[in-house]
Amino acid sequence: MTNGSPSSDSDPAPVPAGVPETALAGIEAHLRQRELRREELYQRARRLRRLAQSTMSRLHAEHTVPPAVADVRRELSELADWLRREGRGDEGLAFDALQEGVEGVLLAAILSGTPLPGPSDLGVDPEPYLLGLGDVVGEVRRLVLDRLAHDDLAGAEAHLALMDLLTRDLLRFDTTRAIVQLKPKQDTARSLLERTRGEVVMARLHLRAHVPGTGTAREGR
Repeated sequence: MTNGSPSSDSDPAPVPAGVPETALAGIEAHLRQRELRREELYQRARRLRRLAQSTMSRLHAEHTVPPAVADVRRELSELADWLRREGRGDEGLAFDALQEGVEGVLLAAILSGTPLPGPSDLGVDPEPYLLGLGDVVGEVRRLVLDRLAHDDLAGAEAHLALMDLLTRDLLRFDTTRAIVQLKPKQDTARSLLERTRGEVVMARLHLRAHVPGTGTAREGR
C-alpha cells in the first residue's frame, strides 16, 4: 500500500563530513591572531605599569612633576584606545596597568596643584579610573606622613583634607562587583582615612604639648 510516505527500506540520510575545512582554518587563524594580540597587550600593559610605578616613586622622592608624567598619560590613552579597537575579550589583562596609570597621573596633578583630570580627559573608561582614584587615596596618605615627618602640621592637615574629599568622592558610587570591584577600594580608603586622621590629631596634640603657652606646657609652668 502506498500513501506517499517514505518506505521503511529507503536509503538513510548521508552522514555529515564534519566541520568544513574552511571553517576550521578560519578558527585557527582567529586563535593565532588573538594570541598575537594578547602578547602585544601584555607588553603594552607591562610598559605602562612600569612607567607609572617609576614615575610615582620619583613624585614621592622629589615632590616635583617629572617629564615622564606626560609619557604615562600618553601610554595610558594609547593603551585604552588600543583595547577598544583590538583587545576585545582580553581587557582584564590590562586593567591593573590602566588603574596604575590613572593613579600616577592623579598623583602628579595633586603635587602640581592642578585640577584632577576625569576619565574622558585621560581617554579611559570610568571603571579603571575609579580603581585608580581609590589607589591614589593611599598615595595622599604617604604625603600626609611625609609632612608629619618634617613637622609640617599645616601641610599634613591640607593633604588630610584632600584625602577626605577623595574618599567621599569614591564613596559616592554604589555598583555591583560584576561591573567593577570598587567596594574593596572604598573600604580601604575609609580605613586609611580614619587611621591618618588619628595620626594627624596625635601630631596636633603633641605639638600643643610642646609649644610654650599652650596645652600641657602651659599648665606645667
